[in-house]
Amino acid sequence: MLEILGSVTGSPWLYGMIAASVLMDVFVPLLPSGVLVVAAGTAVAGTTAADAAGLPAHARRAAESAHLPEIVALVLCAATASVLGDLVAYRMARRGGHRFDRALSRSRRLTLAQEKLGQALAGGGGALVVLARFAPAGRSLVSLTAGAAHRRAKEFVPWSALAGLTWAAYSVSLGYFGGRWLGATWLGTAVSVLALFAFGALAAYTLRRKADTDPRTD
Repeated sequence: MLEILGSVTGSPWLYGMIAASVLMDVFVPLLPSGVLVVAAGTAVAGTTAADAAGLPAHARRAAESAHLPEIVALVLCAATASVLGDLVAYRMARRGGHRFDRALSRSRRLTLAQEKLGQALAGGGGALVVLARFAPAGRSLVSLTAGAAHRRAKEFVPWSALAGLTWAAYSVSLGYFGGRWLGATWLGTAVSVLALFAFGALAAYTLRRKADTDPRTD
């Protein structure tokens, strides 16, 4: 995959593939959008290293700087697709809120999560939204819950944007710097992906701890 991504680095096809994957994984959390974003960052690191190889120091810096727009474009592409996916899920849940509420009412933990999310958004404590973006399926739960609870868009969208940008910047940076330090190889990609999954597991654990320590949790 790295060879394929490296060959299309900077191509609209790469950004389209990333955007589609990130957009859809709010509905299909099993899609490897995070892996794809990390691998794209690694591929850019490989292209950068190849262009700078054998050049004197001043020319090497110029060659590396030439790829900065690609890094920025990857981050913006992934972040924009993340926010758009969140908004689609939010709108769908908002329109079908009664059906979603009935499904939530069968689980005390999900009901509590909905209440906490509403309080966090209303009180400006949307760090919960940012943290949930890294947890497995956390993005889906947050977007659907915000819509079903009829939270106002101005309460949800800014935090969704911050969550998407933070996640995208973190994922691309993992791939890029992992590729620079460990080489644009499967090893570098694997270590970066493991770091992404490890942070996701930590985010999920933190969210569970918050729920478990709440006195209203059964």
